[in-house]
Amino acid sequence: MTTNDLLFGGIPYAVVLLAIVVTIARWRLHPFSVSSLSSQLLESRRLFWGSVPFHWGISLILVGHFVALLVPRAFQLWNGSSLRLALLEITGLALALWAALGITVLIVRRLSTPRIRAVTTPMDLVVLGVIALQIASGIWVAIALRFGSSWGTSVLVPYIRSLIVLHPDTSYVEPLPVIIKVHVLAFYTFVALFPFTRLVHIITLPLGYLTRPWQRVVRNRPAPAAFHPAAERTMERVR
Repeated sequence: MTTNDLLFGGIPYAVVLLAIVVTIARWRLHPFSVSSLSSQLLESRRLFWGSVPFHWGISLILVGHFVALLVPRAFQLWNGSSLRLALLEITGLALALWAALGITVLIVRRLSTPRIRAVTTPMDLVVLGVIALQIASGIWVAIALRFGSSWGTSVLVPYIRSLIVLHPDTSYVEPLPVIIKVHVLAFYTFVALFPFTRLVHIITLPLGYLTRPWQRVVRNRPAPAAFHPAAERTMERVR
């Protein structure tokens, strides 16, 4: 087995298995740790300008990757026109730059705001760094190795599909430039780190709220003091 086979044929299954096992164990054994631990109350302005670009940018990029995996032929037909190809490439690059702006703001916010820095764990910084590497390498690929929406459907899509059917074919990845390999390995690293971070809350759904019984809420505070007769006479004189 070569290094290429290990990194792109064995590691993907290992990180997916790790993510599934650790997520289930964490959810069952430490359910209260499955939380986003929001820092919005500590600082909200930069959170907005970081979170919105990052989440929208990265979400739309992931949707594009997923559609390319499902229907690569549709991408190939779309890219048959140079105008449509340029439009798709520019849109993808713009979304990546938008996400890069968001992750930069989030990292600076974590490091520069004292109250948020006090509740930031080393794992928070590690996962932010991995995501930043993923975005930066994607931008590099988009600029230096243009038209990835065309060659990716004939190189990376067959490789990913070979992983899905449990017959990994790493020959698709071996001749690729290093930056593309870094981009792929950064994703695998993110999957491996995912269950150990606060991001694990993404896959939890509050389905228990649909079936749990109604909760009785009792107000627990002292009853108002009885109205003093002297105060009542004073109010009558005022009236």
